[in-house]
Amino acid sequence: MPWLEVSLTVDGEMAEAVAEVLSRYLPGGVVMESTAIADETEGAGRPVGPLRVCGYLPVDERMEATRQRIEEALYFLGRIHPLPQPVFTPLQETNWAEAWKQHYRPIPIGRRLRIVPAWISPPDDGRITIHIDPGMAFGTGTHPTTQLCLEMLEAHTPQGGDVLDIGCGSGILSIAALRLGAGRACGVDTDPDAVAAAVENARRNGVAEAAFFAVGSLERVRAADFPVQRAPLVVANILAHILIRLLDDGMAETIAPGGRLLLSGILEEQRPRMEAALQRHSLRVVEQRQVEDWIAMAVEPQP
Repeated sequence: MPWLEVSLTVDGEMAEAVAEVLSRYLPGGVVMESTAIADETEGAGRPVGPLRVCGYLPVDERMEATRQRIEEALYFLGRIHPLPQPVFTPLQETNWAEAWKQHYRPIPIGRRLRIVPAWISPPDDGRITIHIDPGMAFGTGTHPTTQLCLEMLEAHTPQGGDVLDIGCGSGILSIAALRLGAGRACGVDTDPDAVAAAVENARRNGVAEAAFFAVGSLERVRAADFPVQRAPLVVANILAHILIRLLDDGMAETIAPGGRLLLSGILEEQRPRMEAALQRHSLRVVEQRQVEDWIAMAVEPQP
């Protein structure tokens, strides 16, 4: 299928606002990625630069009308804070994948993990390797929000326990948790393409038997439509306003007794709103990490 890519390169302060606008019109979701990977030792990479926010429109009879609505919405957002003009690029899905491969390099994360493109052989240095080919799903490992979650998984993954991944994208967090010792992971996402990518990535990493991915939402998880309804570790790497909405919809009730919830996708300026939401739902912060303007939190129910 041909697609029209919509992209803007903005600083971290505006990335979430642009993503929120684009998500209103792009059925497959929105991706936020660093604009460059700096080469480091042993072929590894480090994300640098401002953020590129992009999504994809199917080329069909509704495309032009949707494109016009996107341009209008970004224009009004630009009246609040200056924005670059959106870039619209026609491409085939296969071309998108090949272009993405030109810039992706292995990325060491934390003390134990390394994210590696599926088409690259990693060095043998003792790190746990996660092979990822996200297709058109969110979760390449280059964005600070994903990296923060991966780092925190090293400390919070329940050995032999369940992990529930809300908005699983490429499946990167579920797969990492399984490689770190979780017994089972259940990931849900509203995007069928993301679920397909997650299933394939789980197979690629040898954890398919312990991973369950399906199209769904928090509502379906709580309705017991999936194998895991409550888990000792719940992860959600989504935009902050969606995290707050999920908390209001009962996400805290998916935490098993004694368990924790990892939240990522929070900008520094959104911390007060997030903390208010956590207090409203009787959750306390037990760990917090920050990269640039992005914050991730590990929280647990207050005793």
